[in-house]
Amino acid sequence: MSPGRTTVLIATPVEEDLVQRIRDSVPGLEVLHDAALLPPARYPSDHAGDPAFRRDPDAQQRFGGWVERAQVTLGVPGETPEALRELVSRAAGLRWVQGTAAGMGQLVRAAALSAADLDRVTFTSSVGVHATQLAEWAILGLLAFTKDLSRLQRDKAARRWDHYAVRELAGQRLLVVGLGHIGREVARCARALGMRVTGVRRTPDERDLEWVDRTAPTADLADLVRQADAVVLALPATVETQGLFTADLIDALPERAVLVNVGRGSTIDEPALVAALREGRLSGAALDVTETEPLPADSPLWDLENVLLSPHTAALSTRENERITELFCDNLRRFQKGEPLRNEVDTALFY
Repeated sequence: MSPGRTTVLIATPVEEDLVQRIRDSVPGLEVLHDAALLPPARYPSDHAGDPAFRRDPDAQQRFGGWVERAQVTLGVPGETPEALRELVSRAAGLRWVQGTAAGMGQLVRAAALSAADLDRVTFTSSVGVHATQLAEWAILGLLAFTKDLSRLQRDKAARRWDHYAVRELAGQRLLVVGLGHIGREVARCARALGMRVTGVRRTPDERDLEWVDRTAPTADLADLVRQADAVVLALPATVETQGLFTADLIDALPERAVLVNVGRGSTIDEPALVAALREGRLSGAALDVTETEPLPADSPLWDLENVLLSPHTAALSTRENERITELFCDNLRRFQKGEPLRNEVDTALFY
């Protein structure tokens, strides 16, 4: 980074106190922000904002002028590939975009930027920001099917008061596929509940043993799933993870196993999962993500009682903007010093 003043554009709805925190994070910042020029948030940490929002000509001219001056942006206006492409095209001095999502690489890939643009602009994601809330949701899924939540709801509706035994999470064998920030936090929470955790990643690392009881390579999945009481998928969407959890792996799961996906819907064979759930070969599946989003109205997943669905919102938190701001401020300090940024997107793998 060359010496001098750095111009930062806040391109996503952020609370005023967090904008001030950004202003105070490092000297030599010019922070461009006006809430009136950004779409109002529909809920806490809504980064796209109200889709009906439109700037009047004067406001659009002012915001466009800011875009052209920006060297750094927090977020992408509108959070779409088209908006990212326009941002990079208009901002000739742009050097870095801090994304608000863990899947920033997918947005960059979909924008189909030129090689020159990919070389000029660094993109960073918010990987790690969402680990706590996604791990909590994964545990919710494991508990919902282990404790037979659907039976509790049916009995309540029928005013039925019967005694019966239920399973425990303690002692169950959990397979966590993907040991990034999310997978490690899932493992930490699961071990606290007494589960025996095996972590799976492309190349096992002994340092992972802080989080899991043992590690194994992806190549061993076929053997590992046969012994698993539950599986949590915490994988990004890459060429390597596309369809990684195949129909054969689903078929190899023991009866009563629970499957949770807090990664990406593209990593699992969804028709095979539906078949296993319909036939009662699994206790259930907790899905924060699906192959097609929004989930089509005719998807059988809507009607299956042994499916817990979240509309890709398990990562959202009332504290999300605060955590993204903390990450951004740390990266701003690194940017000013010419140090490597956290969560830089690999523009070959787009992850």
